[in-house]
Amino acid sequence: MLTLKRSHGCGELSLADAGKDIVLMGWVDTRRDLGGVVFIELRDRSGVIQVVFSPEHNPEVHQLSAKLRSEYVIAVKGKLSPRPDDSINKNLTSGNIEVYASHLEILNSAKTPPFEIADDINVDESLRLKYRYLDLRRPKMQQNLRLRHKVTKFMRDYLDRNDFYEIETPILTKSTPEGARDYLVPSRVQPGNFYALPQSPQIFKQILMLAGYEKYFQIARCFRDEDLRGDRQPEFTQLDVEMSFVNQEDVLNMLEGLVVEMIKEVKGIDIPSPIKRLTYHQAMNLYGSDKPDTRFGLELTDLTELMAECGFNAFADLAKQGGSVKALKLPKMSDMARNELDNLRAKAVKFGAKGLTWFIFNEDGSLKSPVAKFFTEEEVNKIKETAAAENGDVLLVVADKFKVVCDVLGRFRLDFGKKLNLIDETKYDLMWVVDFPVFEWNDQENRWDAMHHPFTSIKAEDIGFLDTDPGRCRANAYDLVLNGNELGSGSIRIHNRDMQERIFRTYNLTEEQIKNKFGFMLDAFEYGCPPHGGIALGLDRLVMILAGEANIREIIPFPKTNTATCLMTEAPGNVDNNQLKELHIKTVEPVKISAD
Repeated sequence: MLTLKRSHGCGELSLADAGKDIVLMGWVDTRRDLGGVVFIELRDRSGVIQVVFSPEHNPEVHQLSAKLRSEYVIAVKGKLSPRPDDSINKNLTSGNIEVYASHLEILNSAKTPPFEIADDINVDESLRLKYRYLDLRRPKMQQNLRLRHKVTKFMRDYLDRNDFYEIETPILTKSTPEGARDYLVPSRVQPGNFYALPQSPQIFKQILMLAGYEKYFQIARCFRDEDLRGDRQPEFTQLDVEMSFVNQEDVLNMLEGLVVEMIKEVKGIDIPSPIKRLTYHQAMNLYGSDKPDTRFGLELTDLTELMAECGFNAFADLAKQGGSVKALKLPKMSDMARNELDNLRAKAVKFGAKGLTWFIFNEDGSLKSPVAKFFTEEEVNKIKETAAAENGDVLLVVADKFKVVCDVLGRFRLDFGKKLNLIDETKYDLMWVVDFPVFEWNDQENRWDAMHHPFTSIKAEDIGFLDTDPGRCRANAYDLVLNGNELGSGSIRIHNRDMQERIFRTYNLTEEQIKNKFGFMLDAFEYGCPPHGGIALGLDRLVMILAGEANIREIIPFPKTNTATCLMTEAPGNVDNNQLKELHIKTVEPVKISAD
């Protein structure tokens, strides 16, 4: 039980408070005994301050301080004093002050931690995640979560000022096709039936627009059972926004204002507004990505038209048949070794291309290329001119389907941007990518898939292609991109039952599937649904970028590993057979395939 009342945080004091009697509480960061005088660094979430236990000042308190060890939880009362000039610590904001303790209470002892509670520690991440409650004490983790709080609070305040309502939508809902596997929850009271955890609140926020709420937002928890990467988790948080009686410009302006003002507020960085926009095809053609990092150049060059008339039949035939030929220029890299080029070719094949070739323009003006014999001098000069290549440059060339070419060269562009130190890591390059295709062809299942989701509306001028050439349909869809990362994705939605059913049928959904999965939504559309649209911003990814972290786990309090495991709680785990029996579930061991 506390007998003292805390007066300040450790990082809240300054020289102006010298002479005050104060009470601090926190964790012992370090302890030093120098000739009988004990010094500790006391840490709480606000910062660190030095506390002095002197036998001359208070013998009883000094004697008790001998028991202190790292991570003990204590309360200290004493007088705040300036530090002597020769002991000022310029690395601490409180490095010019210290507390002379007159009273000490040990609130709790602590075992020796398995790793030091400090930044820049060299410890395996699995150990950090197992003891996450200790890892979260590190100053960097405290800073990251404080930043996350500030970002979230700004979002709420901004949207409240703009007359949005914060409304929660269900976590237990119905499985619908949204591009990833659902996490399923069995129903005890309805045997054999399952809820799904939401991949997004998409349908519910559209229903809220139909219900007349006009401006909705939610800091929403979402779940997707998919393979994980450094910027993905099975459960994640997004800012979910929807607006009625709006067009695309209304949504873009609202969200652009939020993000630009938020970055100014939490980072002190001014981003000129309006931010730039690229169409999907511009982004893919120039950068090989629909979320391009435009903090550096190395733009791709389209050689398709030129190659259609060249003497190299492999390129010419592909170009005439609707394929794509593009090049990535690597400046002043003509000294690349052959094995490095061969490795790039192997990578291109791994990424899905049939191959990769190159043109090396040596400093002496000569050409080195495995396909040089198929090109005339005039054709080579035209390639060089089109790519704005100079002596000493290398062109990496890929010929294949448009998306394959873009993907391969887009990856290489990012790799060489980093390798050549072309990326300004201090820059915040925010942009919109617009006019996405509505559909993308699924070769494996021989059908059209939604590029965003099946509720995205088609540009009015492209609706005529829906039945004859769906691939030409462009969407009223938009992505917000920051430094090559997709921050958010949104669209103007379909709000008409007939059009929504046409879109579902384009995805080869049967009438029964449409009714079972979306019948309630389609029925609702018949009761006066307004035009509406919105967006979702990935909160975790946004904070990761603002914090300068490379891994999303660094800004999530209790993240999962790449195998969707919580090492601290050991989830997922086994459950009692009685629980399974109540749920009418029987588990089946996976079949092990013999290596014979």
